[in-house]
Amino acid sequence: MKLPLYIAWRYLKSKKSHNVINIISGISVAGVTIGTMALIVVLSVFNGFESLVISLFNSFDPPLKISPYKGKTFDVTTYPWAEIASIPGISAQTAVIEEKALLRYGTAQFLVTLKGVDSSYQNWTGLDSMMTAGSLTLEFKDQPFAVVGQGVAYYLGINTDDYNTFIEAYAPRRSGKIGANPEQAFNRLDIRPSGVFSVQQDFDTRFVIVPIAFSRELFEYTNEITSIEIALEKDSDSEEIQRFIRQKLGPGFAVKNRFEQQETLYRIMHSEKWAIFLILSFILVIATFNVIGSLSMLILDKKKDIAILHSLGADKKLIRRIFMAEGLMVSLSGAIAGLVLGAVICFVQQKFGIVRINAEGGSFLISSYPVQMQWLDFLYVFITVSVIGMLAAWIPVRNTGKVDYRVTTIHSR
Repeated sequence: MKLPLYIAWRYLKSKKSHNVINIISGISVAGVTIGTMALIVVLSVFNGFESLVISLFNSFDPPLKISPYKGKTFDVTTYPWAEIASIPGISAQTAVIEEKALLRYGTAQFLVTLKGVDSSYQNWTGLDSMMTAGSLTLEFKDQPFAVVGQGVAYYLGINTDDYNTFIEAYAPRRSGKIGANPEQAFNRLDIRPSGVFSVQQDFDTRFVIVPIAFSRELFEYTNEITSIEIALEKDSDSEEIQRFIRQKLGPGFAVKNRFEQQETLYRIMHSEKWAIFLILSFILVIATFNVIGSLSMLILDKKKDIAILHSLGADKKLIRRIFMAEGLMVSLSGAIAGLVLGAVICFVQQKFGIVRINAEGGSFLISSYPVQMQWLDFLYVFITVSVIGMLAAWIPVRNTGKVDYRVTTIHSR
């Protein structure tokens, strides 16, 4: 294999008889380089956004969430609190009541999901790092407070510095007679807003966090809860803990990790990433047409060399290897250059954030495009470029044997 590589290397770096072949070869390498670089940069940006979205969701979603497999609620007294707490790696368990409620603030009204949580919630949630106004305060001097999403605060016009205006929460009565007055069909409780959080639009426009006692009174619950959120210790094995909990609770409960809680979103994110990968791969295929053209012209340019090699005893297989190696060198040199250039661009973006999302400021969480490089992406891109380059080289090389024979016949006369 050394001889074909040696000859191919000489052909690659030597000047051709026609300068246009050199130009086309350079364009071929540049095309593969740019295509490879684009793949790396785009995949790394997708990784950055995926990591950002996951970190935002993780600040709201618990590591594990337990809910009834059938129905909406279950009796809190039937839940084995002590047994679950004894599982190594579990740091906290929070009882939760989630129900729809109508909120009124001044003259504005908005339908939300009221999430009632017990006192352990504030000890482990990451929501305190997502506050945009006020603080994550749910109780103070035995008075309940509400922490609202930024979208809810916008639609209701909530001002956390206004201590005189309360949020009015309404929920349908579960029991009792309904009189002629429509307001008698609803329970009403007042609560003061203490803070505003911003995680993600779906959460910000839907959730309001309140103490569980407030939710229990508003929705007329006694021992019922809708779910239990479980916090884990750092570096604990979530999959193993999830399996233990499922064994203890049995088939009547669903135990979901963060991926399962937002399964649709994560699948869409992965699908988008690989859809872009395929699109850019097709663009790379188009770029490798230059490799086909340059290699075809090189074969025609080296007719005399092929004839000499043939007369010296080189068979068709050896000659094909030479030009196959030439095509692969063009593709791989472009691939390696593209990988290096893409890595440099991603590193510079990570370090300095040159490409900005909102150059003139704004309310977005980050100011520049997030980038996260993964070595598997580099491997997949290199394999993809190598396969495309191999196919591009094979197309003109497969007929090399016929050219050899014709040239040899002419020279033998």
